Amino acid sequence: MNLNIVVLPGDGVGPEVTEQAVRVLREIASTHGHKFHFEEHAAGGEAIKQTGEPLPRSTLDACLAANAVLLGAIGSPEFDHLPSAQKPEAGLLFLRRTLGGFANLRPVSFHKALASASPLREEVAEGADILFVRELLGGLYFGE
Repeated sequence: MNLNIVVLPGDGVGPEVTEQAVRVLREIASTHGHKFHFEEHAAGGEAIKQTGEPLPRSTLDACLAANAVLLGAIGSPEFDHLPSAQKPEAGLLFLRRTLGGFANLRPVSFHKALASASPLREEVAEGADILFVRELLGGLYFGE
């Protein structure tokens, strides 16, 4: 398998999260004989700092040409003063809409080793296996 993957580290913890994700993907490629080509581009607050735009055209074009997009975190209180259309999140929303990113999948499961960290009693949390599906292309995300 040969894949071109655009990496958008973004803001906050995004760069360190995407760095580790790329590390895992490189190991998967090595182990299974795949070839993954990673191309990093700016998005969100980092893109605003570099270009003045939350989603530069070069980033969007790279995402459209790629097989996959690996996205870190987008946004920071540092940009709260900007008009809505110029905030980091505006670029993320445009990217989602352009790529047709329909849903955010949030799995919840119980891990015995983390039982003491749960706000729920172990007997209540034990066996939890839930998948939240959050629709991303309408509603409050787009002022509807």
